Amino acid sequence: MFDMMKMMGKMKEVQEKIKIAQDQLVNIEVEAESGAGMVVAKANGNKEIIQLTIDPSLFNEADKDLITDLIIAATNKAVKEADQKAKAHIQSATQGMMPNIPGLDLSGLG
Repeated sequence: MFDMMKMMGKMKEVQEKIKIAQDQLVNIEVEAESGAGMVVAKANGNKEIIQLTIDPSLFNEADKDLITDLIIAATNKAVKEADQKAKAHIQSATQGMMPNIPGLDLSGLG
C-alpha cells in the first residue's frame, strides 16, 4: 500500500538535500579557453563568470572584433561546463533519494 506520510517525509528530505547541493554550487569551478588559451574564462556552478584572463598580446585596436569573439566563445564554454557540472552535482546529491518516476526531472533545479 502507498504510504503518503513516508513519501512526504522522503520529499522533505530530498528538498533539504537539493538546498544543500544548490548552496554548494558556488564551490564548483570550471575553466574554458578560446584562441589557444589567449582568452580564459572561469565560471562557478551558479553560472557566474568569476574570472576572465586575456593575453596582453591581444590588446590592439585592430583586433577588437577578434577579442570580442574570443571572450564570447570562452565565456559560453565556461557557462556550459558549469551548467553540466551543476546538474551532475545535484543529481549526485539526490541519488537514491527518489524513486525512478517517469517524467520526473530534477535537472532544472541546478
